[in-house]
Amino acid sequence: MADTLFGLDYPSWWFLVVGGLFAGYAILDGFDFGAGGWHMFFKQDSSRDTALKAIDPTWHGNEVWLVIGGGTLFAGFPVFYGTLFSAMYTPFILFLLFIIFRGISIKFRNMEPMQWWRRMWDWSYSISSIMLAFLLGVVLGNILHGMPLDNNFEYVGGGFFEFLNPFSILVGITGVALFMMHGAIYLLLKTEGKLYSRMQQFLNIGMLFFVISYTITTLYGLFTLEHLLTPYMENKIFFAVPLLVFLSIANVPRLARKEKYGWAFVFTSITIALLLAVVALELYPTLLLSSDNQENSITIYNAAASTKTLKIMMGFVAVGGPLVIMYSYFVYRTFWGKVKTDTEGY
Repeated sequence: MADTLFGLDYPSWWFLVVGGLFAGYAILDGFDFGAGGWHMFFKQDSSRDTALKAIDPTWHGNEVWLVIGGGTLFAGFPVFYGTLFSAMYTPFILFLLFIIFRGISIKFRNMEPMQWWRRMWDWSYSISSIMLAFLLGVVLGNILHGMPLDNNFEYVGGGFFEFLNPFSILVGITGVALFMMHGAIYLLLKTEGKLYSRMQQFLNIGMLFFVISYTITTLYGLFTLEHLLTPYMENKIFFAVPLLVFLSIANVPRLARKEKYGWAFVFTSITIALLLAVVALELYPTLLLSSDNQENSITIYNAAASTKTLKIMMGFVAVGGPLVIMYSYFVYRTFWGKVKTDTEGY
């Protein structure tokens, strides 16, 4: 067998596979995080009940994409996986804890009728959702920013607070804003009555929050991280992707004004995918930039498993990928429509 597939080498194919899986996770679990971010802004307990019913049937399945994405990252780029998870041990442990608390909050909330009990788990669910979105942004921000690595691709930085640099914090805030906008639109698709009207107001706030945070983060990144522009200066056609991002973002308020929330949700999903495409273009073929010495950077070539391993795993992707997509489609098709406030669910 050749070492390329349709003219592209296997490490590059695996880069696309991993990116596609994490984009799918960001789109699907992103609206869960966003819905949770709005949760404590609902004044009535019945509104919080309805909002939880909207995401309860699907949030488990959305996290399948995270598990598969992590597995493909480990299988395809073990060097990168080892360095990243070792370097960012604390952020990933926090992410795991918030994932756990979000899940048990959803399940424990309605097990007891006491108001203090339900309120406690409401706060736990909302805070966990916001922190999960923020931590994903922090990790992505540090990957774009770069981290100090030695010639063995091991992290030699100063610990947790080094990860909370201004750029990664801005990316984290932008991630929260993006998912809250995405989540507000999803709740508009699933709710009716007073909560629907309330979510229309929240969506306007969410769109403004995202546009401001995204603009500040972009400008800060362009002025402080020169390497982010290098791929675009070398190949001007890449500027088409940021242009598509702008057009996709601009479409969201236009569609929201017309109350075409289904299409607005499509465009927030496209925005998430395109923003990750921008990240991919800024990185490729680098996976993790060494901020001290670029020769120590981790790339898709020095981090990849053997070509034979990648070939075998591409076969699993060809079979498993469509199955995951079909499963997700079946779940969402089953629970299509508005949540009924006077029943147990749909």
